[in-house]
Amino acid sequence: MPLTLAAVGEEAVIRRVGGKPEVRRHLENLGFVVGGPVRVVSMLGGNVIVNIKETRVAVSREMAQKILI
Repeated sequence: MPLTLAAVGEEAVIRRVGGKPEVRRHLENLGFVVGGPVRVVSMLGGNVIVNIKETRVAVSREMAQKILI
């Protein structure tokens, strides 16, 4: 399921990162790698804020749709 459907506070494991190669590369640089843990902190104004690798990262709803957990 896409990251946007995860509940706030839920920890999940990234199963797949979709999108164009440059989008996948950008997300991987932010820490969204297959097998990595991710926890949704909040969803504000269309953005999804997550904890990944002990860092908070905000991604747009469109980008979060490409991250499957």
